[in-house]
Amino acid sequence: MSKTIHRIMLVIKHLGISARQFDISIGTANGYILRMQKNNASVGSDVIERIVQLYPQINLVWLITGQGEMLLEDPKKKSSKTNLEIEQYINERLSEKWSEEKRLLLESILEEMNNLNNN
Repeated sequence: MSKTIHRIMLVIKHLGISARQFDISIGTANGYILRMQKNNASVGSDVIERIVQLYPQINLVWLITGQGEMLLEDPKKKSSKTNLEIEQYINERLSEKWSEEKRLLLESILEEMNNLNNN
């Protein structure tokens, strides 16, 4: 059975941050998590408490025992968007905005050309 520290390392990997960033976020000393991992040491309950307070999506039972899933599912919450979905949404919005700007610019140019032709 793996220890809590190994599951914390999985959380850090899942979050996509460094162990140092994680230390800072939970208010532990610089290098705490890596020292615990290196020494295969137990993590204090105060640290576990801070982790689940700051990262409420983490399943406390999984963190302590390894049973269940890493992340809690919140049926009320819409599933998180992936980076790709967010990027696609941004690109769509930019395209819409640029298309409108292009249309307005084209109308303006056509109007200028008509004015020049009429003079």
